[in-house]
Amino acid sequence: MTSSSTAFRRTGERAENRLAFGLLDLLDEYWVTCEIRFANESAEAPLPADVLWDGYRQRLEAGREAEAVTYSLWVDWFEDHGTSATAFAEVLGDDIDRVVAERSEAPLRRARRVLECSGPVRWTVKELTYRTAMRLPDLHSAVFRGLLASFHDVYGNLEPAAALALLDQLDLPTNTQHLVELRHVLAAGYENHFRSPGAWDDAVRSCS
Repeated sequence: MTSSSTAFRRTGERAENRLAFGLLDLLDEYWVTCEIRFANESAEAPLPADVLWDGYRQRLEAGREAEAVTYSLWVDWFEDHGTSATAFAEVLGDDIDRVVAERSEAPLRRARRVLECSGPVRWTVKELTYRTAMRLPDLHSAVFRGLLASFHDVYGNLEPAAALALLDQLDLPTNTQHLVELRHVLAAGYENHFRSPGAWDDAVRSCS
């Protein structure tokens, strides 16, 4: 394939991807994100990474609801260990230092949304991002929800001792729902609700 034909094909792919994200904005439906991923996994070639992930980042930063996008990240990109590290890096991990340093409203909105649905991402991939996010008290509640999802999600992943150390550094209201129970199961060394199904119930009874 000549360089000119390659450039033409890439231009077409970018236009189609922007059209797909425009359709997502219009319909706000999860199935549109599925079509975007199917296109990215096509036999011909993946979609241009800059356009693909810019599309996700822009919608994660938008003031409007982003349920379809966060659900897509959670079940399609983060639960798949073949894509979770790249996806997490693209939507937050690669620029968390800048997000925390600049404290701009839109990137912080993106950070909260990503942290809250990051439960399935491997602990070794997300731990540093969690630690960096903790520099900013405005992100503490989102880190907590990320830790909670890391325990409760079917594919949730955490390291109990390290997660407990982070949890103990979060500035949260003492009446935060599930805070005491999460601390209890982590201190007992449990990694996941579904691998230790009775642990959470025991924590609820012990903490009530």
